[in-house]
Amino acid sequence: MDDQTRIEIEAAAFRTLQHHLMVKRTDVQNIDMMNLTGMCRNCLSRWYQEAAIERGVEMTKEEGREAFYGMSSAEWKEKYQIDASPTKQAEFEVAFKKNVTDA
Repeated sequence: MDDQTRIEIEAAAFRTLQHHLMVKRTDVQNIDMMNLTGMCRNCLSRWYQEAAIERGVEMTKEEGREAFYGMSSAEWKEKYQIDASPTKQAEFEVAFKKNVTDA
């Protein structure tokens, strides 16, 4: 497979993942994703932002989130986020330290 085809396939897979998380499974909470997998929608939006910056495209954290979420993070939270239990919050603290701050 040539590099351009590989890039196009990877981009298509990313868009499918993004659509799945943002349209089909809005019920899945970021905290649950982080606790189970060590990553969530915010991680994906941060990776998007980092990739843009690496390529010379200026992008803030919020701009990266808007690009991934298709709306502001405040709007996403208002529409889809529910309060997390104290147990989930404690699990998140561990997952965040392990997967984000030590990354």
